[in-house]
Amino acid sequence: MADPHPNRRSATITEGDQRAPNRAMLRAVGFGDDDFAKPIVGIANGQSDITPCNAGLGELAGAAASALRESGAMPQTFGTITVSDGISMGTEGMKCSLVSREVIADSIETVCRAQALDGLIAVGGCDKNMPGAMIAMGRLDIPAVFVYGGTIKPGHYAGEDLTIVSVFEAVGAHGAGRLSDGDFLEIERRACPGRGSCGGMFTANTMSSAFEALGMSLPASSTMAAEDGEIVDGATAAARALIGLIERELTPSRIMTKPAFENAIAVTMAVGGSTNAVLHLLAIAHATGVDLDLDDFERIRARVPVLADLKPSGRYVATDFHRAGGVPLVMRMLLEAGLLHGDCPTVTGRTIAENLADVPASPPEGQDVVRPFGDPVYDSGHLAILRGNLAEEGAVAKISGVEHPEITGPARVFDSEEACMQAIMEDRIRPGDVVVIRYEGPRGGPGMREMLSPTSAIIGKGLGDSVGLITDGRFSGATHGMVVGHVAPEAQVGGNLALVREGDSITIDAKQRLLQLNLDPGELEQRRRGWQPPAPRYSSGVLAKYAKLVSSAALGAVTD
Repeated sequence: MADPHPNRRSATITEGDQRAPNRAMLRAVGFGDDDFAKPIVGIANGQSDITPCNAGLGELAGAAASALRESGAMPQTFGTITVSDGISMGTEGMKCSLVSREVIADSIETVCRAQALDGLIAVGGCDKNMPGAMIAMGRLDIPAVFVYGGTIKPGHYAGEDLTIVSVFEAVGAHGAGRLSDGDFLEIERRACPGRGSCGGMFTANTMSSAFEALGMSLPASSTMAAEDGEIVDGATAAARALIGLIERELTPSRIMTKPAFENAIAVTMAVGGSTNAVLHLLAIAHATGVDLDLDDFERIRARVPVLADLKPSGRYVATDFHRAGGVPLVMRMLLEAGLLHGDCPTVTGRTIAENLADVPASPPEGQDVVRPFGDPVYDSGHLAILRGNLAEEGAVAKISGVEHPEITGPARVFDSEEACMQAIMEDRIRPGDVVVIRYEGPRGGPGMREMLSPTSAIIGKGLGDSVGLITDGRFSGATHGMVVGHVAPEAQVGGNLALVREGDSITIDAKQRLLQLNLDPGELEQRRRGWQPPAPRYSSGVLAKYAKLVSSAALGAVTD
């Protein structure tokens, strides 16, 4: 059997030793004779000035490297890409966002396999380098720890906490004449005051919370602020934890089990997390070999209450949540209620229950960020799995903050996000309409763009409680309202979404978990006979390759 760790050995010279060239290369980057017997650990560094989410990650990677050296390991740092959803939102470039998750996963896997690394620390801080890193960890199954780059602190204007969503919603409010030019500009100027990932329980903070619940990051690390000193201490502690994992040969496949994924789903529901968690957890489970499907999300949703009152539909931001007790508090509350598997192992070397032993079992007095178990924000989870003739494989509805989670109305059909956005800004969408944005799925987009611009514009126009929206694309973690995404099968592959016509009656009923085109089956079949798939939008390059490989959103939009 081939040695899985060809570099982790003594530098003693033997006759015909074919590893001498390997050692010679490593000497050039600082290895001495004694270092070849030490664990060689990769640090996947997502540092990038492209986005505030990743602008401080280099410091965390450096802190982890120093701690690894002090602990007797040899760190090897390498970079991986990132893109900014917030900057590309509403543009053609947003098609590359979900694609980047796969590129990141592939790049980390490639480096770790090529260099036969003994362990991995991944440092990430945005929507896609986080799940991308976790997918790679699942594929590699070498000891690994995830380090989160931290959340941004809120901006402030006119007595309100601001996040990036404040700007998106201001676009609609300004277009509707409900916001002055001066206020609009000040919201833009103040919304993002420094480094860190988007500040509500949007996708980045949702995934960091889910990873903590999975057991793949350190307790209390998922809601730290990017610009606070404790985030560096956390990276140092993560590096030391990884050494323990290597010594015990405790790998992700022993941590990321089916019960651990159920813990992650439970915490996602309890904190009011992003719809993207469904897509990413399915993909991570696929990479780890865990049988997870949409029915698991619905089963857990039905029994887990929403305990944290967090933006986008709630009042508070992640830094408020952190001060109140953060993910450990919510996990302890769920554990006490029998809604968490306490025996799951974690990267600390201890179980979930052991990690939470000293955490209070109820929220502290004098705050209402985290509600008592008997007085939750919502009695059950906010991410509902809908099915029906428009979503035979399933769709995801985010129903938090929605007064009336059902609507039947005429379809307003758009074959792209841009066409829909134009109609909203021109006041062509009316109360009672059900907006359909199609050919934006994993294959059709390609890339399954997030629809934050149109959903925020609908909110800004004052239509959030009276207009439904369905799409085979995704939603930002910042989206709220009567919205249904991840519709599968998608339009591009012949899903019934492709057959909807302007004015058709559509029902969205989150209570009954129904997404239905109210049309005679015979008429639907007649339309199908006349339908032809549109030509692919790209014939070469990364988007063309992705469109050929990607699976249904119901399977996590995976490419392997």
